Amino acid sequence: MHELIVCRRPGQFLTNVDPAQISELRRQHDTILWLDLLAPSVAELRLLQEEFGFHPLAIEDAARPAQRPKVDSYDHYYFVVFYCLRMDVDRLSITPIYLFIGHNYLVTVHHAPVPQIAETLRRWRAPDSPLGQDIGALIYALLDAIVDEYFPLMDAVADRAENLEERIFDRFDEGVLQAIFQLKKDLLQLRRVIAPERDVLNVMLRRDIPVFDQQDVTYLQDVYDHLLRTLDAVDTYRDLLSSALDSFLSMQSNRLNQVVKALTIASIILMSVTLVAGIYGMNFRYMPELEWRYGYAWALGLMAAIALGLILFFRRIRWL
Repeated sequence: MHELIVCRRPGQFLTNVDPAQISELRRQHDTILWLDLLAPSVAELRLLQEEFGFHPLAIEDAARPAQRPKVDSYDHYYFVVFYCLRMDVDRLSITPIYLFIGHNYLVTVHHAPVPQIAETLRRWRAPDSPLGQDIGALIYALLDAIVDEYFPLMDAVADRAENLEERIFDRFDEGVLQAIFQLKKDLLQLRRVIAPERDVLNVMLRRDIPVFDQQDVTYLQDVYDHLLRTLDAVDTYRDLLSSALDSFLSMQSNRLNQVVKALTIASIILMSVTLVAGIYGMNFRYMPELEWRYGYAWALGLMAAIALGLILFFRRIRWL
């Protein structure tokens, strides 16, 4: 499924243009062309090679659902792999988008809906749109819309991290361990996406291909700064989660130590009481208290006194 948008002059758009006219439109330097392909068919991918002359390796990468974020420089265009990120019910959703960027055209390929494309198109077609006939401004608007969605994502990560800290320190929920590892896994995926995207922007800022002018570079620098902020936030939350995990394990170990300490104290008291019972349980014929009227009470009192004395001793040394 494809949609072809052609901007001949500011404020005037043509839609659903015959794909056979792409080659002719590309030769018109005052025309900006945007072709968007959603879940492209084999025939539509062949169209990219026939009408745009894209390299087969780039088209092959665009046909695959998962590629590492990157930018490849060809003779007259860039091939860029970027990612749209969002959080769906505490699950990270990652959607790749492939961009072919020329001096007067943009081709976007994606295998799932990308809301940022519709938002960028709306801004481009607005009567007072500042994007106009500048392909660099159009690329900036699309990348900026994609990267701006990273901030609500990081807010969701922050909420999840705060909830995990509450479950650890306030309630000590032992089921939090799985949630910590899941969030750490999501942050690792985020870093694997955002860190290479930073390198993508670095290459585009160098202007190896004359697609962007100085004004466009200034705006792309803003997208680059947003990526850096997001990457710093990812690293910060990874460190916080590592600290939270260490705290959880320390608290769990401390609780185990408390249980072991209580069992040790109970064992010492019972062993001491058992010592008295064992002495009076010996079957010797001549024992001083064997026929004593108060022998039974004496033995019980002695056991109680020993147990009380040990309890007071343990409280004094702050074991209880």
